[in-house]
Amino acid sequence: MEKRELEEAANRVYRFMMHGEQAEWGSHEWTDWAMNIDRWDWNSGVGIIAAAEFGKMSREDWAIQEVEDWVNRNKWQSDSVKVINSMAPYAVFPLLLEKKADPYYAAKAEEIAFWMMEQSPRTGNGAFEHTVTEKASFREQIWADTVFMAVLFLARAARMLSNRRMADEALRQVLLHLRALQDDGTGLLFHAWNCEAEDWMSAARWNRANAWNACGVPMILEALEGCDFGNWNSSDDTGDSGNSGALAEIKGRYVKLAEGLMLKQNASGLWPTVLDRPGYYEETSGSAGIAYGLYKAARMGLLPDSKQAMACADRATAAVISKIGANGAVEGVSGGTPVLDSVAAYNEVPIFPTLYGQGLTLLLLTEAIDLSKSR
Repeated sequence: MEKRELEEAANRVYRFMMHGEQAEWGSHEWTDWAMNIDRWDWNSGVGIIAAAEFGKMSREDWAIQEVEDWVNRNKWQSDSVKVINSMAPYAVFPLLLEKKADPYYAAKAEEIAFWMMEQSPRTGNGAFEHTVTEKASFREQIWADTVFMAVLFLARAARMLSNRRMADEALRQVLLHLRALQDDGTGLLFHAWNCEAEDWMSAARWNRANAWNACGVPMILEALEGCDFGNWNSSDDTGDSGNSGALAEIKGRYVKLAEGLMLKQNASGLWPTVLDRPGYYEETSGSAGIAYGLYKAARMGLLPDSKQAMACADRATAAVISKIGANGAVEGVSGGTPVLDSVAAYNEVPIFPTLYGQGLTLLLLTEAIDLSKSR
């Protein structure tokens, strides 16, 4: 695909995400939650992470400035929503510190990272418990979303602060989540695991749950690349005496995930909203996240067959671009999805534009543009 076409699509997606008018958001009851960028939560956080990556790749100072402007407008909300699922916006702080040299970013990132390490709710096995800004409790539940929403920030904070303990904990959390959620038979991930009931609840191999890890794991490994990790205690919950074994297991599990995902891609280039239900509707945001992860993992040498992964991601990129409207709205995105009562219920989730749909698509296009420079 031509670089110019990718750039044009990325600019449209960015505009709708950061500057879309309320009249463009649609008429459904979730419009404000779905598209109001000025909230400190995971939805806007995914968009802001993507905007920062776009600005970094394109070397557009105005995009980085808009990310900083967003933080300055919305940081007043952050302390009142200190939950695992609202950590995502902090993932841009290391980049902003690098670009803007404002000590606020280092101080706040350190404060939040230590809160995660010392005070955030944990499940019995030590994984971050899924806590949210809404009035809902998910006691003893491990959700796939957390790897992207929280662990990515912790990994980037570890690098920024040169904190080996944080780096170790980020890797430990990735491994705890993969072990809890991965289906050994297919390599795919279930949406969530209930530590008390010891089951996967709906047992849905949900598209976007897999996407959060398909893209989140290589982003985390990239953040920690070259760090001096140190060792874990042999009695640690992961069961590892050192992180070299953990890294090998994470990479091995990621290969199984990627291979499982490539097998489930539809002929259209997209993935169904439940991966082992090919007749279910195709979902764009998760497809974008999966493709972005495949591109990134292939570039990082995480996959044994990088050509296959690139080809798979190329097909997905073309399909995702076909879902971008003239105004930049990404179509075919399922609404916010908790763990549902049944697999069939995932096929009933309504579809409308969201900030995470825009963000995952922008991440994919950003990576594709960067790749086009050397292809």
